[in-house]
Amino acid sequence: MTRILLIDDHSLFREAIARLLGRESDFEIVGECATVEEGIAVLKSNAVDVVLLDINLGLQQGGAFLPLARQAQFKGKILVVTAGVSRLEAGRLVERGCAGIILKQERPEVLIERIREITGEMEPAATPPPLPDAMAPAGAESSQEFTPRERQVLRAVFSGQTNKEIAFTLGVSEPLVKAVLQQLFSKTGVRTRSQLVRIALERHWKELEGLPE
Repeated sequence: MTRILLIDDHSLFREAIARLLGRESDFEIVGECATVEEGIAVLKSNAVDVVLLDINLGLQQGGAFLPLARQAQFKGKILVVTAGVSRLEAGRLVERGCAGIILKQERPEVLIERIREITGEMEPAATPPPLPDAMAPAGAESSQEFTPRERQVLRAVFSGQTNKEIAFTLGVSEPLVKAVLQQLFSKTGVRTRSQLVRIALERHWKELEGLPE
């Protein structure tokens, strides 16, 4: 049984996630909180395996929970669930010990899968087949290094933008954005946007940090 604590200042979102996860036979919701302080209090009085943490808690920054959880001898996993995060903040969250970052826009099944991955209850998704050459965006290279266009798109994914918003921001077509995302999936060996963000944060966030504003 995976015991889960939810920390989010939006009560409707907390309740929706609690209902969603509560339907899974191997999940148990042990607490729902709106503040860092409430979350730490739950950790001290309950056995918790996974914390789902929003980093924007009204006037509070949820990132403060990470060092406090360590001080409280928390040995479980912390999964950041957010509407968007800058590449710099994402890198800091990973450095401070979060097990991953997932966007609130993702499908519910992705959140469930991610929880099982970080707790070792599920193997990470297998590497998808290579992207057909016909789908590759113009100028893409065969190496595993990101092209300038791929870094732009990935940076936009970090901030929580949709494909349509990315296309508008970069002044390109939405099909091109989708093609670049597929190329990123192929290069990093993932299948979803949340997995793409996690892999990029773990392996490439310093490279992304060098991208001009």
